[in-house]
Amino acid sequence: MTIKETLAPDGLDLSSGSFAKIPTREVRRGGTLAFFAWTLAVYDFILFGTLLPRIKESFGWSETTALLANTLVSIGVFIVVILVGLVVDRIGRRRGMMITVGGAAASSFLTGISTGMASLVGFRALSGFGMAEQSVNATYLNEVLALAESEKIRRNRGFIYSFVQTGWPIGALLAAAFIAGINGIFGEGSWRLSFIIATVPALFVLLLRKGIKETPQYRLHRYLDGLVKQGRKAEAEEIATNFGITLKQGSALREIFDARNRRNTIVLSLAWIVNYFGISTTSILGTTMLEGVKGVSANYSLLIVVLSNIVGAMGYIFHGWLGDKIGRKKVIILGWILAGGFWAAFVLGPSNIAFTMITYMGTLFFLLGPYAAILFYQAECFGSRVRGTGSSFIASMGQPGTIIASAALTGLVASGTGLGTAALWVGAGGMVLSGLLVLGAKHVEAVRH
Repeated sequence: MTIKETLAPDGLDLSSGSFAKIPTREVRRGGTLAFFAWTLAVYDFILFGTLLPRIKESFGWSETTALLANTLVSIGVFIVVILVGLVVDRIGRRRGMMITVGGAAASSFLTGISTGMASLVGFRALSGFGMAEQSVNATYLNEVLALAESEKIRRNRGFIYSFVQTGWPIGALLAAAFIAGINGIFGEGSWRLSFIIATVPALFVLLLRKGIKETPQYRLHRYLDGLVKQGRKAEAEEIATNFGITLKQGSALREIFDARNRRNTIVLSLAWIVNYFGISTTSILGTTMLEGVKGVSANYSLLIVVLSNIVGAMGYIFHGWLGDKIGRKKVIILGWILAGGFWAAFVLGPSNIAFTMITYMGTLFFLLGPYAAILFYQAECFGSRVRGTGSSFIASMGQPGTIIASAALTGLVASGTGLGTAALWVGAGGMVLSGLLVLGAKHVEAVRH
């Protein structure tokens, strides 16, 4: 059977090896869904870190026990994130987005009815579905934006994607503002209600899935896999050659460690691990650090978190824009090293509120902002067949970073080291080291297909 006689998915010209352009309205619809999905995933994730001091009081935990709970939760989240990463190239980008949103909603509700350490850790592990959302989004939008009918969109893909990544600081902002409102109405013992109510917006996002289509790149690979299963491998190879891709050679996990991909997989995974030392210290445990290191009151710590995450949202947009201009790799390196400098100043500087706010804001601006660049960059590192697996695998390495950081903080505090000194070595050290590690990554041309 010739290629022209083969029934191909819509939008694919098999003989010429070209994809049909995606209308701007579909690009906007997909980007909107990705933004809301990521915002709510972060909202749920940050809710736990922000409310950890209240959860600690509710269960009568010590500081060490609370940090241990955070460490165990991180282990569970890592397991879930890595599992999602291993199947995202099998189930598809669109379905992956739906599963991750639903998992985050379930985690929020179940956390609200937890009864102790075991149930809390188990239920919070499901928030790994939400954390997997960012790599699924990056994979989906990398492929959609590359085929946008608008040349302006294709030229500014990193900048456009950065608006989706603002879901992190916006989600954190919403979490802090929501907690302040709930606490004001029901008191500080209302942390359970905060989690249960957080389920409702996630269910709304699931309704937005109508009209979101699977990416042409993923549909092509599924089509080629079908041809091979039908015994039409020669035809599949000809089509793959036309599109400049290769057929499935083995497991996707094995392929991201082959000679072509190994270096970036390892280097970027290590960078994520140590950068999450900073994420854990400054963002996930933000209120703990503000209250414990600088002596800020609970109300003021929430206010600082809110204002700092507004600045953090601008950081995403700035780094996304700059990455399109000078290269994503340079932006990542510079941003994370600067973030380490701001955090060192935060810990070592005076405790007056103005200095605390400026240094904390500067840390989040340069720490969070480069994620708009690195998520898009690492998706460009892989071919479309293993793009979801590669990007998700690297992003999942943030969880071992959280585990190691939590264990290090717990150990240092338990040994008598002050919380400030522990935050300096773990947080600032991780940020600077992660930036230096990215120096070892390959320069990658954007993968057009």
